[in-house]
Amino acid sequence: MKKPENKQFILIFAFVFLDLLGYSLILPLLPYYASDFGATITLVGLLGTVNALGQLIAAPIIGRLSDRYGRRPLLILALSGTVLGFLILGFANSLWMIFLSRAVDGIFGGDTALARAYITDISEPEDRAKRLGLIGAAFGLGFIIGPVMGGVLSVAGLNVPALVAAGLAFVNLVAIIIWLPESLPPSERKAMRTNPHTAFNISNLIDELRRPCVGPLLVIRLFYSFAFTLFQSNFSLYAKDVLNLSVENTGLVLTYVGLLSVIVQGFAIGRLTKRFKERRLITTSIILLAVTLLIWGFTEQIWLLLIILAPIALSAGILNTLITSQITKAVYKEDVGGTLGLANSMQTVAQIATPGMGGLILANLGPWGLGATSSLFMIFAFLSTLGKKVRHSDLDAQSPCYQLTRDN
Repeated sequence: MKKPENKQFILIFAFVFLDLLGYSLILPLLPYYASDFGATITLVGLLGTVNALGQLIAAPIIGRLSDRYGRRPLLILALSGTVLGFLILGFANSLWMIFLSRAVDGIFGGDTALARAYITDISEPEDRAKRLGLIGAAFGLGFIIGPVMGGVLSVAGLNVPALVAAGLAFVNLVAIIIWLPESLPPSERKAMRTNPHTAFNISNLIDELRRPCVGPLLVIRLFYSFAFTLFQSNFSLYAKDVLNLSVENTGLVLTYVGLLSVIVQGFAIGRLTKRFKERRLITTSIILLAVTLLIWGFTEQIWLLLIILAPIALSAGILNTLITSQITKAVYKEDVGGTLGLANSMQTVAQIATPGMGGLILANLGPWGLGATSSLFMIFAFLSTLGKKVRHSDLDAQSPCYQLTRDN
């Protein structure tokens, strides 16, 4: 890495870590905080839905605007919204204020997609997977440390973690304003601003789904998100009802998964992509995840769970990073932000749908139903990789898709 790029990457790594640390500080405490204001179980569930709906709408818009006006100003906008959302939560004195805080945070969401777009701008294609993997590791580290830190801070009051999260977001905001330059030079950014591709309209985003290299990757992202989020969002229920684990032991198991994910994305991705083609790694990981999620559904012993979680974390970590890497290589530079925002929205759709879906499956079929359904989604993802192959002769030689088909 060149020295300026090294500094930029470190700043983005720190940004993602602090961003996810702040988010995970308050996430486990929201049900208790909302209950103090009389929220029912249904209303507590709607808190997550409100936040996710905001991100679903906002992420592609913010991503597309960043293609047109730059990553830095949109990062500043998104972080300002995050600070405001956490402050409203920290000073909330009624239930509607808690809902407002989650809505504000969701509407100004998409900052993780912006960070990935920034890394794409400053990285050569051959380095992209490794750097995106490190960003995924920062994501995982934030989620490992945040819940523990939030639990400690909550002793001083349930609103304290929210105020600390606001402080972390403010530190992030100041760092971006003072130290982080725009990812592309002014001349290139000016050209992108006048490019018709960067104009925000729904048809431009829908067109991404029709493109020969991008569409299948977005479909794989959707099925993968449903499979892994179904596993992730219902894991605590599974641990409680099937393994009879305590809250503390469930937390330890989740920390173990987080550490595995950090190791895979932070250290293994770079080495794997030097030895194997990214598309082959994606296909292999899809098959591995389909098999291991199915086995997970029939696992009733903790020792077997700890074994099966290793390949689940390995394959999920590879997929999460390499799907993003392939998407950034399949689109023109001026489409990166909008397309990553669209991919983020597909993940959000899964986050909205899977908690309720998982509860119904667990209640009516049991844990094997969760594993089988998650595995089925991965089978759909695998079938998406078997679609019509794109031939070089069908493509413009200047298209990113042309080069991608050659590399894969």
